[in-house]
Amino acid sequence: MTTASTAIRSEALASPATRWGQLIFGIICMVMIANLQYGWTLFVNPIDQKYHWGRAAIQVAFTIFVLTETWLVPVEGYLIDRFGPKVMISGSGILVAIAWVLNSYANSLTLLYLAAAIGGIGAGIIYGGSVGNALKWFPDRRGLAAGLTAAGFGAGSALTVIPIASMIQSSGYQSAFLWFGLAQGIVVVIVGLLLRAPQPSEVPASTAAAVQQTRRDYQWYETIRTPVFWVMYAMFVMVGTGGLMATAQLAPIANDFKVANVPVSILGLTLPALTFALSLDRILNGLCRPFFGWVSDNIGRENTMFIAFLLEGIGIYALLWFASNPLLFVVLSGLVFFAWGEIYSLFPATCTDIYGKEFATTNYGLLYTAKGTAALLVPLGNVLMSATGSWTAVFVIAAVLNIIAAIMAPTVLRPLRLREMAKG
Repeated sequence: MTTASTAIRSEALASPATRWGQLIFGIICMVMIANLQYGWTLFVNPIDQKYHWGRAAIQVAFTIFVLTETWLVPVEGYLIDRFGPKVMISGSGILVAIAWVLNSYANSLTLLYLAAAIGGIGAGIIYGGSVGNALKWFPDRRGLAAGLTAAGFGAGSALTVIPIASMIQSSGYQSAFLWFGLAQGIVVVIVGLLLRAPQPSEVPASTAAAVQQTRRDYQWYETIRTPVFWVMYAMFVMVGTGGLMATAQLAPIANDFKVANVPVSILGLTLPALTFALSLDRILNGLCRPFFGWVSDNIGRENTMFIAFLLEGIGIYALLWFASNPLLFVVLSGLVFFAWGEIYSLFPATCTDIYGKEFATTNYGLLYTAKGTAALLVPLGNVLMSATGSWTAVFVIAAVLNIIAAIMAPTVLRPLRLREMAKG
């Protein structure tokens, strides 16, 4: 490249402030939808106490939310790739507000399920658009950027766990749904208007030695024809199942093990075990995403997957044995969330490494539907627990799936990825 062309290229690059500003706007939007998933467990028992619908029936709403949040993302991603994130994400802020307002008035399972579907559609657009925009703006730090954005979703509810729990206690769960829903939706509408996709000349090329990136951009129909896509999909389902089970069932598990209200002290802070676990889990679930994303930028995606998925499997199995100890319940649930949340940085980064950034939102949207597939197994956790009388079978299955996925990362995923990228 000549000196003149280098200067032109340098002048065309977006400033760091522009790139990081876009990343921060996406993170804020993700924080605002985090409670739709991670705050849900706080509402399950209060809803059941009021209407006596049964936890399994109430958890169907969680499954509907996750299904609509994930399975529609490929279509939503196509629209975002084509028209940009601004209008799509801002409009979805209205949907997530409507969802929680409806929850506050829901006096039937039908209305509860409808609200879950509306919230899932809105959250899916916001999630897919924010992650896709981060992948496009940061090809040079793809794992870190995807991780920081996903961290907004993973840790976004950490600061509101205690306020929501307090409002449920003092004013009822309906008030918590109403006021938090309105506040979260309004922020998304405003911040979403600041988002935009980069021009090709605005972003630098990748310099990460440990990560190969494709030289072409795959259309969605090309992506789903490659074996490596379906291997990633299967691994995503395996790891996602355990984490979603813990997310949806943590409060019921704590109550069943009789540790929910037992005070736990760590580093001078004392809280009831469940409240402590929820707060710590949200923080660790957020921190792990940029951490493992950054690690994968430096040692490779599959090596990082092996470490994280194996740690997740061990953590789930250990939680089974020590959940009746309040302190270990808090610590081990934190480990489970720390080793699980990284799927939302490693898989989008790997997907975009293989299939290119031009259609990154669409292609990752296809892969992200694996979260919806995993969500189908969440209600089965309650069914299996009721049938066996304990959580043992649920925990063992989740742990085994994580260990299998860990082994598949270097032995199956890596060879297939290298073979596919060699074609480009």
